[in-house]
Amino acid sequence: MIKLETTLLAQPLRPDHKAILNLVPSGASVLDLGCGNGELLFHLINLKGISGRGVEIDEQSIYQCVSLGLSVSHQDIDDCLAEYGDASFDYVVLNQSLQQVRQFEPVLKEALRVGRKVIVGFPNFAYIKARCQIFFSGHTPVTPSLPYQWYDTPNLHFLSIADFIQYCRQNNLRVEKTVYLDAKREIRLWPNLLAQTGIFVLAGRTEDPARQRSLAGGKLKR
Repeated sequence: MIKLETTLLAQPLRPDHKAILNLVPSGASVLDLGCGNGELLFHLINLKGISGRGVEIDEQSIYQCVSLGLSVSHQDIDDCLAEYGDASFDYVVLNQSLQQVRQFEPVLKEALRVGRKVIVGFPNFAYIKARCQIFFSGHTPVTPSLPYQWYDTPNLHFLSIADFIQYCRQNNLRVEKTVYLDAKREIRLWPNLLAQTGIFVLAGRTEDPARQRSLAGGKLKR
């Protein structure tokens, strides 16, 4: 176990994991929904000193989490959040998992209830390489952020960065911060076209649509 932990700490951080580590303050309490093999949660605990637990449905991934000494519940995200009280955690993380749940809106609503803030990260289905694959080949795209074939993908909701920003505006969700990434760096220009991944920090609801547009990046081009 010690060798596994040492190896994991020595490896370069994934860009989305690095971005989330920068977003979560030291010492915060975190619930990682769909934590996978526990890599993000492990780094949050060891590099930011957070108190955290995970939720994961895949048994093999849970074994990996346990081997890292993580506290993880074997549950389905769609059904597990009712057992947590309001504002039970400083942050609820839905990284590369919200697009895979059956009930997108109920899960996000519950995450916003359980966490004081919610971090959502998802693959951008409007990424330029995905658009080109559809346009030129006529086939469902396969990219680094969308590495699945159409017949074995876990993704149930196919959304772009622009779609999620529009959703937040229509539902008065307060976007506190956004980070857009490709495979190597942060994207600041035309993220809906050039970013592979969108990461959003949500902090409840807002009554100020103008402020919401500013926080979400104004009118998104491309």
